[in-house]
Amino acid sequence: MEPRFLPLGDSAITIEFGDRIDQALVASVAALDERLSREKKAGRLAGIIETMPTYRSLTVIFDPGLLSWNSLQARVTELLSESLDGETRPANRWRLPVCYGSEYGLDLEHAAVSSGLTRAEVVELHVSQTYTVYMIGFLPGFPFMGDVVSALHMPRLREPRTRVPAGSVAITGQQTAIYPWESPGGWNIIGRCPLPLFDAHRPQPALLGTGDLVNFEIVSPDRYEELASAVREHALDFGQFRLQGESI
Repeated sequence: MEPRFLPLGDSAITIEFGDRIDQALVASVAALDERLSREKKAGRLAGIIETMPTYRSLTVIFDPGLLSWNSLQARVTELLSESLDGETRPANRWRLPVCYGSEYGLDLEHAAVSSGLTRAEVVELHVSQTYTVYMIGFLPGFPFMGDVVSALHMPRLREPRTRVPAGSVAITGQQTAIYPWESPGGWNIIGRCPLPLFDAHRPQPALLGTGDLVNFEIVSPDRYEELASAVREHALDFGQFRLQGESI
């Protein structure tokens, strides 16, 4: 599918690369996003205000007083005609602690029954994968990640919860995620992560970014509480969970 240019009023444009969740599309979106960021820093597209990447598209918000819709489309078309290989930022790689089951995995039993597996098998399959952060959305810092192994693909809950605890690790379809805030939600909750995924006081408020790679590590309830206590006391070194990449 050739990229489509979709106008959003007079100050935004969406470049749509496809119609599915696919790592190749995510890579294309990330590459264009990085190239536009470099163009802006170089002063060639000074009217760009913000970019918003998703699984399959990139929305560019711009100042129409500084940059016209036609000029932006023409420049993006030129960029798309060039090779964007190597344009994406180096990915951070994370190993995040999760306490599965206990009082934290509210739907672990349901997930096991739905998939025809034991609870232990669900957990082992979930931690066996390296996940790519496809996009950040829904809530500040909320990472949509894939791909979950096919044996764990399952629909959302028939009746969403009005309150999902912050840190809940959940699955639905081919995706997994961590709820950074207490919120409504309909995904299947199988565990909880004690790390805050968003903090407005950090230089980069969202812990995870598009393109980051994530592995999950099983921790006991006692270890979970130990880490949660360190978070509350502002005594936790988040660098210990980042295997490689940029500083936090």
